[in-house]
Amino acid sequence: MSTNKRTRDRRYCDGLTRRDFVQIGALGAFGLTLADFLAMEAQAAATAKSAGQPSPPARSAIFLWQSGGPSHLDTWDPKPEAPAEIRGEFGTVETNLPGVRISDQLPRLAKQMDKLCVVRSVTHNLASHAPGSLFMQTGNRPLSSLRYPTYGSVVARERPAERGLPTFVTVPHGGFDTADAGYLGVAYNTFGISGDPNDKKFSVRSLSMPSGMSLKRLADRRSLAEDLDQTFRNLDRKLEIIDGVDQFYAQAYDIIRSPKTRAAFDLSREPASVRDAYGRNRVGQSCLLARRMTEAGVRFVQVISTGWDTHSKNFERLKTRLLPEFDQGYAALLSDLADRGLLESTALMSTGEFGRTPKINKTAGRDHWSRGMSVTLAGAGVRGGQIIGSTTPGGETPASEPHTPEDVGATFLGLIGVDHKKEYLTGSGRPVMIVHDGTPIEKAIR
Repeated sequence: MSTNKRTRDRRYCDGLTRRDFVQIGALGAFGLTLADFLAMEAQAAATAKSAGQPSPPARSAIFLWQSGGPSHLDTWDPKPEAPAEIRGEFGTVETNLPGVRISDQLPRLAKQMDKLCVVRSVTHNLASHAPGSLFMQTGNRPLSSLRYPTYGSVVARERPAERGLPTFVTVPHGGFDTADAGYLGVAYNTFGISGDPNDKKFSVRSLSMPSGMSLKRLADRRSLAEDLDQTFRNLDRKLEIIDGVDQFYAQAYDIIRSPKTRAAFDLSREPASVRDAYGRNRVGQSCLLARRMTEAGVRFVQVISTGWDTHSKNFERLKTRLLPEFDQGYAALLSDLADRGLLESTALMSTGEFGRTPKINKTAGRDHWSRGMSVTLAGAGVRGGQIIGSTTPGGETPASEPHTPEDVGATFLGLIGVDHKKEYLTGSGRPVMIVHDGTPIEKAIR
């Protein structure tokens, strides 16, 4: 790929450039084997369900972020009866839910619809990449005076992983960089490195020791750094940013020392048949890494799929790369999690910052459209096998059961066991609700 091509792929229509960030994960369980532990969790969930008790919160979450804004009409909400300038080039396919059809470009996911809850009636009015991304990744309308934390950062604050494991992971590099901790502080940021998991030379450089550096030498340097840090802290205890960075590096140190962490990123340990099932591409192998990290005990994994800003050649780009990769990777992830007993303890969501315009433009593309879009939910606590809401015949706006990004955020966080009404204090001492004005989508929840 040429330098110019790489630059184009990393730039949005409005000139915004994405910064690369990938995170890391680790394996780990104590006493029981992981298989025993997961079997016990699944049995406990089944017992609670049979007794009529609410589902326990998810142990982990996976957020599939479609950076750029996927077309709802060409994925989850097709309009086969609409005029050609709205309907587009794709047909529809039957799913394993009677009477439900989705885009014929998602044949694998059509067979997994019994696991999915598709909310077709999400709506907002921020049809620009940066504010739309912030809205859909935090559940809060962005403010110039306050930076809200992304879902992964909230989980890092509320449900930290075991020592030696990162809590919040993003894989691979890419996506418009809204995924940070905002007013929570840098200690809850996603742990970032770069790399393409489909590359044969893929490695997590942050887990590798520099040339000539041993773990003992690293420990000696860390001890010296801690002594110096304490000296500077005594000069000014109010520098909270230092404490945040120190916590970040302490976590990094634990992760670097863990051989289990490196094992979690060693995709060569996976059978070729499993890697093939996910798809030998960046999205597919990222979904596989998400499964490995979830299995390891990482709490929140965000998988980034880029390129959905299809102002031109929408149908060509969707059918040749975007939808085949997404369809195969997401479907394999659902199936693999279910087969391993992980689906009942993992909450999943997929979406982007907005949908695309119902009417096709002059360059065979679709432009930004936030008044109608789709979100999928699956896994722990989700009532799968249903469609919630609908849009008008042209896919413009909700025709029934409208829901906002705040509602989506309240629902997703609730699945992970986080009360969206809980208040945090900002650096200035201002109390702020995690998700303001959100109401969980009750039909989506078991």
